Amino acid sequence: MNIRNFCIIAHIDHGKSTLADRMLEMTWTVRKIDHNQMLDRMDIEQERGITIKLTPARMQWKGYELNLIDTPWHVDFQYEVSRSLAAVEGAILLIDSSQWIQAQTLSVLYMAVEQWLEIIPVLNKIDLPAAHPERVAKEIEHVIWIPKEDILLVSWKTGEWVEAVLDAIISRIPAPK
Repeated sequence: MNIRNFCIIAHIDHGKSTLADRMLEMTWTVRKIDHNQMLDRMDIEQERGITIKLTPARMQWKGYELNLIDTPWHVDFQYEVSRSLAAVEGAILLIDSSQWIQAQTLSVLYMAVEQWLEIIPVLNKIDLPAAHPERVAKEIEHVIWIPKEDILLVSWKTGEWVEAVLDAIISRIPAPK
């Protein structure tokens, strides 16, 4: 079956909505977006740069249907989080390479691991002067036990390596049962 269902686990301001926008653009689901947060349509979501309402998006990539469940990951939305994790087979773990892994991110990540989801670790914002991708990759390897070589390094702002993430979704996340 050429279907992949996934979500993105990320702390606020780590680039989750920007990643979703770049994926929609790269797969030609939408034309180049003039503003950020295509899936965050509510005024308050746009104002504050946060996701409040769960939004699905379907994309086509190399003969595969990719179904993104764009979800708010704040603890106040625990029910939405559990519903999203139950609906997918994999998750992109998105971490800002200029910061450490946040505790809230870890709590959602552990929920995903308990459900046996395939995790694709991605370090974002590698183009920033404050970025320390090597240090953060070591932290991921130590805390989450994912080898550094399995971690993708990207920049959503520049679009660098977006194709590698789309390809990883196809190759690493299993088809729905």
